[in-house]
Amino acid sequence: MASTSNTSSPEEQTHDAITAEEITGEEPPNSPQTSTDPSSQKRPNAFTELMSSSKKPKPTAAFTSQSPGALQKAKDASKGWDPRNGLALYIEKPETNPEGRVVEYDDDYVVINDKYPKASVHLLLIPRKPEYYTQHPLQLLSTATAFRAEVCNRVARLKVLAASELRRQYGHLSVSDTPYQEALEVLMSSTDDPPPPKERAALLPPGRDWLSDIVAGVHTHPSMNHLHIHVFSREMQSPWMKHKKHYLSFNTTFLVRLEEFPLDEGSERFHPGKWPNWDMKCWRCGKNFKNKFAALKVHLEEEFEQWKKE
Repeated sequence: MASTSNTSSPEEQTHDAITAEEITGEEPPNSPQTSTDPSSQKRPNAFTELMSSSKKPKPTAAFTSQSPGALQKAKDASKGWDPRNGLALYIEKPETNPEGRVVEYDDDYVVINDKYPKASVHLLLIPRKPEYYTQHPLQLLSTATAFRAEVCNRVARLKVLAASELRRQYGHLSVSDTPYQEALEVLMSSTDDPPPPKERAALLPPGRDWLSDIVAGVHTHPSMNHLHIHVFSREMQSPWMKHKKHYLSFNTTFLVRLEEFPLDEGSERFHPGKWPNWDMKCWRCGKNFKNKFAALKVHLEEEFEQWKKE
């Protein structure tokens, strides 16, 4: 278990990275997600296609699936339900695919689409063993070498798949990805039985480095009780990116990236302090918007349009 020297203070524990409505599962989006070019939808969802050999839940999981009800029913049926235990449902019965959110699972881990994604692609990797998921992520990832190695291996695979999904959504808009996109169109239309993804990669030019736009890490003070690792795209485009602390929690040192582990004993990273007061800086250009979230949102939209065209 986490040592007392490395746990958050009571004051820090009041600074959740998500809203109370998100914790209870009742937060509505700001607006519908912006749709991509219809031609990109003709290609299989990256996770549906590339995880064809994985153990999967009974209903088909999809990136955009927001099936309602299952988690709320479980909460209503259980008196004294702690909403911070909301991830338990995916851990205990992933085969039922609660809320249509499970991407894959095995005996040790489950991967889900975040219920309130803060970017175009936002996954959670959740260990299923109590000896892991009950611990503080910073402490465990700093001290449990074997666990950290296993998480890094799994995240490396998820990052590749997340990058593939990012390419599916935006590759047709990217100048640097044009050689790949054109070669893919020829390959996919040249036969009724195109090669599987692993073979396909060797037949196509590299194109844009979408993997560089995928980040993985954990929050210094998680809002949910069960340990989970975020795997997400950097562009921060989502109808659930609604508050300053949403942005700060993924674009400051409040997020500890996997490559930063292990942390030293007594590291200041265990105690973020009044992180919601920190300035907001654009993830792409570094411009400082201080406390002006509305202005940042406008700027992020502009950066997003440029980022897609790179």
